[in-house]
Amino acid sequence: MVCSKFQFILIVAIFQLSCKGKEILVPSPSQPVINGATIYKTNKEGTILLNKIPAKIPYTIKVNDAVDINVDISLTRQKMEGFGAALTGSSAYVLMNNLSASQRTMVLKDLFSTQEGIGINYLRLTIGASDFSLSDFTYNETTGNVPDTNLNNFSIAVENEYLIPALMEILAINPQIHIMSSPWSAPAWMKINKSLKNGGRVDAQFYKAYANYFVKYIQAFQQHDIQIDAITIQNEPLYAAPYMSTEMSAQEQITFINTALVPAFKANGIQTKIIIYDHNWDNINYPLSVLSNVQTRNSIAGTAFHCYAGSVTAMQQVAVLYPNHGIYFTECSGGDFSKDFGNNLAWNSENLMIGAPRSSAKTVLFWNLALDETSGPKNGGCQDCRGVITVPSGGQLVKKNVEYYLLGHASKFVQYQAQRIETPSTRNNGISHVAYLNPDGSKVLLAFNHNETPQKIQVIQSDRVFSYSIEPGSLVTFIWD
Repeated sequence: MVCSKFQFILIVAIFQLSCKGKEILVPSPSQPVINGATIYKTNKEGTILLNKIPAKIPYTIKVNDAVDINVDISLTRQKMEGFGAALTGSSAYVLMNNLSASQRTMVLKDLFSTQEGIGINYLRLTIGASDFSLSDFTYNETTGNVPDTNLNNFSIAVENEYLIPALMEILAINPQIHIMSSPWSAPAWMKINKSLKNGGRVDAQFYKAYANYFVKYIQAFQQHDIQIDAITIQNEPLYAAPYMSTEMSAQEQITFINTALVPAFKANGIQTKIIIYDHNWDNINYPLSVLSNVQTRNSIAGTAFHCYAGSVTAMQQVAVLYPNHGIYFTECSGGDFSKDFGNNLAWNSENLMIGAPRSSAKTVLFWNLALDETSGPKNGGCQDCRGVITVPSGGQLVKKNVEYYLLGHASKFVQYQAQRIETPSTRNNGISHVAYLNPDGSKVLLAFNHNETPQKIQVIQSDRVFSYSIEPGSLVTFIWD
């Protein structure tokens, strides 16, 4: 049947009347889309890297041939604190030593500017040296390991060459950076084995001195206008590593926090968050033991986890039992042990960028922010780790690694204090996804297609509906208001 012009106008008018009170947006093909979703995509081949799709995806009516992802902004979960990586001693060194001032400004904007880069907003620092530093040190060593309980020898002067200058340049680009700090070793004179390496425990007689060591550290950085938002008690306290390390049991953390650290923080007006554990997913009994102590539980902000053993879902088990305490995902490293871009994109999307927040994590942090072309400088730990970026010596081009694009899919768009929104199961017909409600009202959804064929998804948020076909092995971010 051929409709006259009058009949066509009448049909349109009837349709409009039937939809009265409902917001169904069907943009005219001759007009640009104003209301719709903006999309950024990275594919498994690495040929499309956080690329913005030129046109917005328009709001439309529901269809039947797509995987539904319902986004209900009334079902909010944890507030996000940030996405980023560790500014280790090695990272600070390659940024300050291997780049000219102009090169470094460009690289730091790529990392920390939301407008010009990926907008990283969270950093982890090492309190003293780690396995990625130029040498072994703490801020209060003494000759012959003579006790210095008053911490007269305390100094962060060693950080004036690389770390503090790097931090100041970063903060000039993004003043909203939040910082977490973690020790690898207490000063050797405080430890029973009198060594910075091979684990060894802090001697209980020096707990108060060690607590004041944290206080002085926080105060020293404050003098540079660098605020330490959170500290973890000990990096990987169950690992007596052959490099800088300290062992600390759950009961030792309880005793140290209750008898020394909290009193020292209160006496000095320190508001820095205290976070426990900071080790792998495979041992939740440790944080649960610490959290079971009422006095300790009332003094700490939450639990930190690493990715090197266990399952990401372990964090949710802790969150369910202690919903008023935060979960912080603080370390995972890529490296030459896994070179395939697509495999790295898939695993990290599933477990970190999507899986960690879905398991209640308030932060998602990779290990080294930057390393050189030899995976260094190294100080006894991982020999083939990969930084978020590679900053070669000798003036070669900086390389943005898969971790850079993974972070960018969230850090560029998910604002500080954004609330995660509850969405259907994490593997919905082969699609992993996580959604957020930003403080400014915008919504963000990350989705990854684990299928071997394209998968059309349909995002449904109230009366907003849009659909998009995700290529196999691709990570996509949607932003809409």
